[in-house]
Amino acid sequence: MAVKLKAAAALLAAVALVSLAAAPRGALADESTHRYVAGEAVTLWTNKVGPYNNPQETFNYYALPFCKAGRDHIQRKFGSLGNVLMGNELVKSNLHHIKFLEDAPKTSYCDQVLSQKDIARMVGAIEQNYWFEFYVDDLPIWGFVGKVSGGEGGDAGEGGSGGDVSMYTHQKFVIAHNADRIVSVQLTMMDPVALDASQAEQKMTFTYEVSFEESENSFHRRYEQYLDFNFFQHKIHWFSVFNSFMMVIFLVGLVSMILIRTLKKDYARYAKEDELDSLERDVNDEYGWKLVHGDVFRPPRHLMWLSAVYGVGIQFCVQAVVVVVTVICGSLFMEQGAVLNTVIISGALISFVGGYFSGSFYSQNDGKNWIKTMIFSTALFPGFAFTIMFILNTIAWAHNSMVAIPFLYIVMLVVLFFFVTSPLSLAGTIVGRNWNGVPNYPCRIKRIPSPVPYKTWYLTPTAISLLGGLLPFGSIFIEMYFLFTSMWNYKVYYVYGFMLLVFLIMLIVTACVSVVATYFLLNAENYHWHWTSFLSSASTGIYVFLYSIHFYVFKTKMTGLYQASFYYGYTLIFCFALSLMCGAVGYLSSGMFVRTIYRNIKCD
Repeated sequence: MAVKLKAAAALLAAVALVSLAAAPRGALADESTHRYVAGEAVTLWTNKVGPYNNPQETFNYYALPFCKAGRDHIQRKFGSLGNVLMGNELVKSNLHHIKFLEDAPKTSYCDQVLSQKDIARMVGAIEQNYWFEFYVDDLPIWGFVGKVSGGEGGDAGEGGSGGDVSMYTHQKFVIAHNADRIVSVQLTMMDPVALDASQAEQKMTFTYEVSFEESENSFHRRYEQYLDFNFFQHKIHWFSVFNSFMMVIFLVGLVSMILIRTLKKDYARYAKEDELDSLERDVNDEYGWKLVHGDVFRPPRHLMWLSAVYGVGIQFCVQAVVVVVTVICGSLFMEQGAVLNTVIISGALISFVGGYFSGSFYSQNDGKNWIKTMIFSTALFPGFAFTIMFILNTIAWAHNSMVAIPFLYIVMLVVLFFFVTSPLSLAGTIVGRNWNGVPNYPCRIKRIPSPVPYKTWYLTPTAISLLGGLLPFGSIFIEMYFLFTSMWNYKVYYVYGFMLLVFLIMLIVTACVSVVATYFLLNAENYHWHWTSFLSSASTGIYVFLYSIHFYVFKTKMTGLYQASFYYGYTLIFCFALSLMCGAVGYLSSGMFVRTIYRNIKCD
């Protein structure tokens, strides 16, 4: 185990070194300490530009015909792995010369002649509501390229068509500082100049000005300016959490009351039947879940598949708690890409848990081909995610988008998988097989499987599986709105305490629903409960995906096949992971329930 952790640490160190090597020399000295002296240069980094309504359709800032003089001697800063995966690639601006505590009056930084083709591109971009992103001292700032007046779009900050298209030519920077540290940067776009696509060329003069002002805001709380407290701490958010909590109390109480009373009657009936001789027992026609005691612990169909999804699901549950707690303790939501970095690294390290549960479950059910199962479990989710990401990356490359992952970082992910994830998963599988691989069932398994009687449609595994995800989805429905809004509408999600509470509520609801579904199935004398208990919980992901379609159509203004591909691709990955988590929790709770009820009866 120590060797594996050392290998992981070495890999992380290598990733950090590569990231530093990709950064421009001498450009990070002040930004790393965030302290400046009067007259010291403050670097402005350009990042990306793209249509405001399509968050993933972003391009390099110089993809538009901005000042060509600024493209000489380009210095880039890619940042961390999470930053790159989010489509961030910072390029140092050679045109803006900002010095700490030195106000700069309106200064021309570029005179450019736009050709007719350039004008047409700028008009198209402004009509699509293009925005851009800069960074100053690791603080993001945004602005719109231009505005459409008098058309179908509206004024500044809104795209449209049919109106007068104007391009902003002046940038006003207001930098607030507390002592020797920058605490906020505000950018105002001014001086719109009308673009005339009928002209052969048009001369543009771009200017900027800088002013510094003192502020009492703390440096350590400077990212709070990007948090929308009114949105995330709205009364509806609090009410939804309270409503979900009350649902848990009601559901747990209802399930407990029903099952305790029902099981008590079942135990009394079975105890009375045990006192009868075999002839009287045949006359009384035994029925219910006791009748399948010789089949209920029979190995499930498609054992390798169930072992894989069960192990990965438990791994994701542990990882979700670790990531959320880490983000809360470290306030990682304030750093670009830090949350995604935590997800990737923790996913690689916690693969030991997935291997342990998958290996032990496969061994308990007398599985023979454990190596194949281990490989399948390890590659299940990464293979699914990589396939979707490969398709999306190909689309991004075809569009020359910044969201396309550079080859070097793809190699990093592959190295992380083969040299950290795979060895830890193998170690977990071996430990699980040896420590917890012996079956310990309270009832013996019959040699010949019993026939499953025909039941009404609502007691079939298919119906139970589809209906089982409704209540867990209901417990997270409102939180999905806030989460999707932060992902696709430029809001920083920071209420991870809410997320942790709602996540735990969802797991409790999932466990209760799965136990009830398993009881109904067994009471209908259907002993194929394994996949039903998993799928009845995993169907939560289906309802979340259906909700994502509603969100895309009615809550966003996204357009085009490119953005739709990224939206539904990322949502598929998220819903698949959610299904694995819910399914694993449902199966774990059902397994504990089944062992408990059969342990308390007399089995022949």
